[in-house]
Parts: sequence; structure tokens; C-alpha cells
Amino acid sequence: MALFDALRPAMLAAARSPRLERTISTMPATRSLVRRFVAGETEADAALAATALLDSGRLASIDYLGEDTVDAASAADTVAHYRALLSVLPRSHGPVPKIEVSVKLSALGLGLPNGPALALENARAVCAAAEIVGAWVSVDAEGHASTDTALSVIRDLRADFPTVGTVLQAYLHRTEADCRDLSGTRVRLCKGAYAEPAAVAFQGRAAVADSYLRCLAILMRGAGYPMVASHDPSMLRAALRLASETGRPTTEYEFQMLYGIRTEEQLRLAGEGYPVRIYLPYGAQWYGYFMRRLAERPANLGFLLRALEKGHR
Repeated sequence: MALFDALRPAMLAAARSPRLERTISTMPATRSLVRRFVAGETEADAALAATALLDSGRLASIDYLGEDTVDAASAADTVAHYRALLSVLPRSHGPVPKIEVSVKLSALGLGLPNGPALALENARAVCAAAEIVGAWVSVDAEGHASTDTALSVIRDLRADFPTVGTVLQAYLHRTEADCRDLSGTRVRLCKGAYAEPAAVAFQGRAAVADSYLRCLAILMRGAGYPMVASHDPSMLRAALRLASETGRPTTEYEFQMLYGIRTEEQLRLAGEGYPVRIYLPYGAQWYGYFMRRLAERPANLGFLLRALEKGHR
């Protein structure tokens, strides 16, 4: 575990390496591994995977992969992909929709010169398309430098679409305060998947876990809709304990897990009547997401090393 912790920063740095991306993208041995974590590259692929999740009793949160958009045309293309996706997904009306889409504001233009206004306009377009089919929308967390701007955009977005969800990362020092501010809304709490400096983020696993538990308690005792995004058994047990202590019914919170990770546990929880939503990514820009998943757990990295070894035989 200590060796893996030492390797994690390098893995996260590799998520932005064009050279390594070309290498992994062209190796046949890695293709099946990528499909373990990513539904495919097209809207049809995503719809097929989402239908399978719903048929199994799970829910879906679908993300068209892409971030750090370089121009307004690319941001508009991302909106077009979400519209196309929503047009082929099952209708999802109800107090807890079966379908959610997750969006990154950087993919909608947040980093451009007129970024906040452009990202807000594009996010509104995605929300309007989602509203037609009864789907929820959540705004994904990204690097810490964009957090204040992103939260400002989300506040403006909620004026017209009050069910929009926010994703908060427990490893940031600021997140407890953000949980208090947002505890009356839909919040997905995750540990965090980016490389962040010690000045803004907890660095050790134990410190991150402690922060997650403090943040989770704030959300579960609040008036909103917590989305418990974790595969950690201790976090899942804590959520169930807090739900019992606060009298929170299963219609007022949910578990969220990643596509391809701990599938048996996903099915077990869903089979026991708990809402379990699966984060389902798709799209051609899968590399950065894929590498961040490998950097999260030693077992994931082991999958890649075995695939690479197989590819060189």
C-alpha cells in the first residue's frame, strides 16, 4: 500500500501525458480493460450500458467524457452530445429519476476567456434537455482552482433548475464548510481523484477518510439529498448508520459507485432495497478518466500491469 501511495502522484501526472495516451490507446491488450471502466465511445454504447444497469435494479449517472475545452465550438459539441444522449435514453420521470447526467463545467467552456457565462449558458441547455425526459443533472468536481467559480455557476443554474446536484471532494480542506452551505441540496460526496497540493487538500488516506466521515455526517443530518459516492465498506456502513440515526428513508439518499468497480457489492445493496446509482462514463476522451481510476486502488493498477504484460508476450 505504501508503494502504491508513492506511485499515485505519478499515475495522476500520467493522466495528462499525450505520449502515454498514444501508447495505451493503440495497444489491443488494454482495450478490454478500458471497457471495464468506460461504456464505449458513442451515445448508443452509453444507452445500451445504462439499460443494462436499470434492468439490474441499479440507477445510472452518465458522463460524456471531456474536460479542458479549448474553444467555444468544442463546448457546443459537448452540449450536442448530451442532447443526443438524452434523446436515446429511457424516460426517467419520478421523485428519484433513474437517469442522471453528470457534466464537467470545463467541458462546457469554463476555462475560456468568457468561461463562467459560457459554461452557465451551456449547462442550462443540458439541464433543459434533461428536464424534458425527467433526468437529473449533477455538476462534477474538478481541480480545486475552479471550485469557487464552479459553485457560483451552480448557484446561478439552480435559479432555473433547482434539482441540479453538486459534487464535492472530501480531500479538500474547504469541503466541510461547503457541505454546510449546500446541505439542503443534492450533493454527491466523493473522496477526490485529482492531484492536489497539501496546502489545499489532505494527503494521507486516513486524513481523507476522516474528512469524508465529517462531511458525510453534515449532509446526512441536513435537509438535502446526500449521494454517498464511495466503494469503501467503512463509508458505506457509516452512511447506513447515519441514515438509521437520523430516520432518513431510502428515498432521501443514495449510494453511488463507479462502473466496473465492486459490481457484486452494487448488486447486493440494490437487492436489499437501497438506491445505487452507477457513474457511467463514455466518449472518445476516456484516457484521463481511465488513468484516474487506475490511480485510486492498487487492484486497478494491477489490472493494467497484467494487460501490458499480456500485450508484450
